[in-house]
Amino acid sequence: MEKNGNNRKLRVCVATCNRADYSKLAPIMFGIKTEPEFFELDVVVLGSHLIDDYGNTYRMIEQDDFDINTRLHTIVRGEDEAAMVESVGLALVKLPDVLNRLKPDIMIVHGDRFDALALATSAALMNIRILHIEGGEVSGTIDDSIRHAITKLAHYHVCCTRSAEQHLISMCEDHDRILLAGCPSYDKLLSAKNKDYMSIIRMWLGDDVKSKDYIVALQHPVTTDIKHSIKMFELTLDALISFNKRTLVLFPNIDAGSKEMVRVMRKKGIEHHPNFRAVKHVPFDQFIQLVAHAGCMIGNSSCGVREVGAFGTPVINLGTRQIGRETGENVLHVRDADTQDKILQALHLQFGKQYPCSKIYGDGNAVPRILKFLKSIDLQEPLQKKFCFPPVKENISQDIDHILETLSALAVDLGGTNLRVAIVSMKGEIVKKYTQFNPKTYEERINLILQMCVEAAAEAVKLNCRILGVGISTGGRVNPREGIVLHSTKLIQEWNSVDLRTPLSDTLHLPVWVDNDGNCAALAERKFGQGKGLENFVTLITGTGIGGGIIHQHELIHGSSFCAAELGHLVVSLDGPDCSCGSHGCIEAYASGMALQREAKKLHDEDLLLVEGMSVPKDEAVGALHLIQAAKLGNAKAQSILRTAGTALGLGVVNILHTMNPSLVILSGVLASHYIHIVKDIIRQQALSSVQDCGRSGFGFG
Repeated sequence: MEKNGNNRKLRVCVATCNRADYSKLAPIMFGIKTEPEFFELDVVVLGSHLIDDYGNTYRMIEQDDFDINTRLHTIVRGEDEAAMVESVGLALVKLPDVLNRLKPDIMIVHGDRFDALALATSAALMNIRILHIEGGEVSGTIDDSIRHAITKLAHYHVCCTRSAEQHLISMCEDHDRILLAGCPSYDKLLSAKNKDYMSIIRMWLGDDVKSKDYIVALQHPVTTDIKHSIKMFELTLDALISFNKRTLVLFPNIDAGSKEMVRVMRKKGIEHHPNFRAVKHVPFDQFIQLVAHAGCMIGNSSCGVREVGAFGTPVINLGTRQIGRETGENVLHVRDADTQDKILQALHLQFGKQYPCSKIYGDGNAVPRILKFLKSIDLQEPLQKKFCFPPVKENISQDIDHILETLSALAVDLGGTNLRVAIVSMKGEIVKKYTQFNPKTYEERINLILQMCVEAAAEAVKLNCRILGVGISTGGRVNPREGIVLHSTKLIQEWNSVDLRTPLSDTLHLPVWVDNDGNCAALAERKFGQGKGLENFVTLITGTGIGGGIIHQHELIHGSSFCAAELGHLVVSLDGPDCSCGSHGCIEAYASGMALQREAKKLHDEDLLLVEGMSVPKDEAVGALHLIQAAKLGNAKAQSILRTAGTALGLGVVNILHTMNPSLVILSGVLASHYIHIVKDIIRQQALSSVQDCGRSGFGFG
């Protein structure tokens, strides 16, 4: 053992009350079972697991090859408020004998159910350490009170999101006993790749059903407003009948009001309706595939706002039962589901959509973190828990080694020459960078992007970075709403009508944003650079080509056809050199890296480039840097070319000042430092007096 203060195995009792909590506990149980040298596992089953009306779901635990040490019948039937209270009391009467017999070192309790409250109360009063899974979350019903009550009884906490972690700290829990691990079920969700999902769909919904053409409905009573929740369920069924799609309806849980909800189902003939399949339970492995390939999920189950986000399946969340949950963009809330028409409209809006996969609740590595956390528990430490009252520490460790887990993003830059991927922190700092030459063909390029991003994401785990999303910048015209490159520059071949969001999102299970590289540069200046806090500014980027971005009233301007800020193609001469866009006299034709390379080759071919102190190896292509080097060493021809290029760029800036009158024009990119003095001179000579002050004080070097 790593730290628990003795040489014997840690005896862990996992108590499961229903099908929902088992889906979260099972991955932990499997993990414990794979390390018999460290752990002994006892499984206690109680609650609705043992009731026929709710599917006798204890059988799935047996099918998973777990030995059930104890079965406790703790449910008092009645499905009303009094029955819930009596069930808690019955569990409190029966549990002491079980815990005295098992004598566990630690009990793992999940969630916010009344059964779990009985488990935590019994263990706490019997001096058994409690590890609580999914504490600190907020939903919006009586479950919040139960969840927070269990938190105060528990000695250790495994939470799923950063917000939940902060809530636990705010509740004065000891930050050293909190692990931000993610949801254990996500370990299975993010690796679920069942190619034979159609056989599962047909088994539960019929042979004639297609993927993405059916609905999964799961709705539970709200115990603080049973009458309203029953009415809402009735409206939901009416809307589903009108919507006329094949629907899998799962029976509600055992909370007060569930009996009335079942009566509503039977009154409307749902169990015999040709469009509906009503079931008490679906094994979790099969349920994963059903929601992953559904056209929509509707109801008020936490599964809809948590687990289903891993697949990007559209979700309609009804009422207030999950109102406080963190959700991905796939969830549409209908908080006042008070009419059939409102629910029907939500179905029309959501059905058949596909959203980016969300990893708010986990990254697929929760169980290894939890097992490590369990091994670190020191049984020699005093059992009495301590509360950490304010002030709360600002920087809270999220791993047992007390290493700060950095919030980060993957940045992808598709340049005309190089393809770059970087892990970037929320402060804009590059944690690690990867660079390769940008391939010439579509297939090679898309495969390399996926490969580099997968490798970077794997490296991020080793660096203890939590990747929240992916941002891609590329040359050309981009539709950022759909994540599609519409038309690329000639520098990036075979790159038109390319959907970049879908393959990356499907591979990494992360949200993906795509935009023009000039626009991305403008956003970076707004967040981290000279544009921070400014309402209006323009960014002009010099590189292989010339690009730009415009921020107006704090917002990025895309234009009606996503073609705004093509600043490299401002025409500054009617008889200037040809440009890659097909026109001539553009800024890019004068001042881009390609333009300088073209001029350098001309000089070199005429033996007019090299001066004393310069040489170009035979195997090295002449480029812009050679021209700049020659100019620095006194080559008059090279100096003249750079002056002309800087003049063209300066005229472009003057046009921007006259057109936009921004607070600031930011000149950035690899060539910016070689142009800045010439550009400033042109502004002084050519800009109208009304923008002279802007030209003097409002020109920056990024």
